[in-house]
Amino acid sequence: MGRAQSANVIHESPVIFIDARRLQVHVFPQNTEEDMRRGLVAAAIVSLFGAMAPQFAFGDSGAVKVGVLTDMSGTFADMSGSGTVFSVERAIADSGGNVSGKPIKLVVADHQNKADIASSIARKWFSEDGVDVIVNAAGSAVALAVVEMAKTYNKTALVTGALSTRLTNESCSPNSIHYGLDTYALSNGAVQALSQQGVKSWYFIVADYAFGISMQRDSENFIKAAGGTVKGGIRHPLNSSDFSSYLLQAQASNADVIALGSGGSDIVSMIKQAKEFGVGGGSQKLAALALFISDVNSMGVENAQGMNLVEGFYWNYDDGSRGFSKPFYDKFKRMPTVYQAADYSGLRHYLKSALEADWTDGKGIVAQMKKGRIDDFFARGGYIREDGLLVHDLLLARVRKPADIKQPWDYYDILQTIPGDTAFQPLSLSRCEMITGKAAKQ
Repeated sequence: MGRAQSANVIHESPVIFIDARRLQVHVFPQNTEEDMRRGLVAAAIVSLFGAMAPQFAFGDSGAVKVGVLTDMSGTFADMSGSGTVFSVERAIADSGGNVSGKPIKLVVADHQNKADIASSIARKWFSEDGVDVIVNAAGSAVALAVVEMAKTYNKTALVTGALSTRLTNESCSPNSIHYGLDTYALSNGAVQALSQQGVKSWYFIVADYAFGISMQRDSENFIKAAGGTVKGGIRHPLNSSDFSSYLLQAQASNADVIALGSGGSDIVSMIKQAKEFGVGGGSQKLAALALFISDVNSMGVENAQGMNLVEGFYWNYDDGSRGFSKPFYDKFKRMPTVYQAADYSGLRHYLKSALEADWTDGKGIVAQMKKGRIDDFFARGGYIREDGLLVHDLLLARVRKPADIKQPWDYYDILQTIPGDTAFQPLSLSRCEMITGKAAKQ
């Protein structure tokens, strides 16, 4: 990537320590539902004290400063991590390394899948270090904390690495964009595909944090609409190693489908263990509600073959996706995920919008990003709605059998394109105050 190396990009050391004197709050170690609530409370506390402070060192108008806040070594590292950093570097390089002659600077930090650490880093980046936009924010609890910080300091949160629909519903913000996929679109496609195959009853195993909870809730709504039933469900903590008891309990439910609402290394381990225990075979189906190409590669095609999934990006879909993916494969010897494609597309759109709006004004540049269409290799037919959601076409795919794979990473058969306006939650169902409040005034 010669262009990335020659671009005017400055890497700075990540900030990952916690300092109470700087209004940074350390609350909890994991991302359970209770942890998510505490993380949001912590972010609100920091916001309250921040609003009382006499002044802040807001954005450096002499440069556009981009912060990548991601998971570099944990559950979501394959989906985001170093690949996210590379995608952001390429977006900066392909934008010329500057905006209207002002250099683009890059800082990177590992949030360690802890919302309190993410909130602390975001607060310092926004209030002291002049960061204008945070990209990725892998993990829903982390993303919710970052969105709160962006709103507090009038900066921008470009969430490309999280799935919870709460990001554009209860926690929507004029300072944030949810750019990629969400649990509504994933569960919508998965439930419809399986319902068409005659599936009637479901049992859920989901991760006990914002993503898994949203995934089950959204799926249950679609199941009910399709005339199906839910026989029960169980939640597991993030970064689990043994799923045997969860799987056997799900098997005993005799549900037609065991729906798995987990991500990253958790979903990989769960499906591999399901195969070992013979769970999901025969008349009982195993359905991964959020399965990505990095997961398929990690667990092996022999374990994932035949599974239907909804994707926002596939590297071998057309010339545009192949052109984006080749440099990624040359560097990492693996293909990019939907998150890593969204990192590039989202930041390119942000930097183009910065040519027309003040990038130090988070609300202003987010409003600019909502104007017009995007329509690139990732966001086909894409536009950003008033609630901050990127709407774009998705893909319904099926994992191929090992014998049908003719080249590395060519794991999917694309069954159909799902129009964005069909896939994502309609505004009529929005729980976003920017939408419901506007409707109430009319």
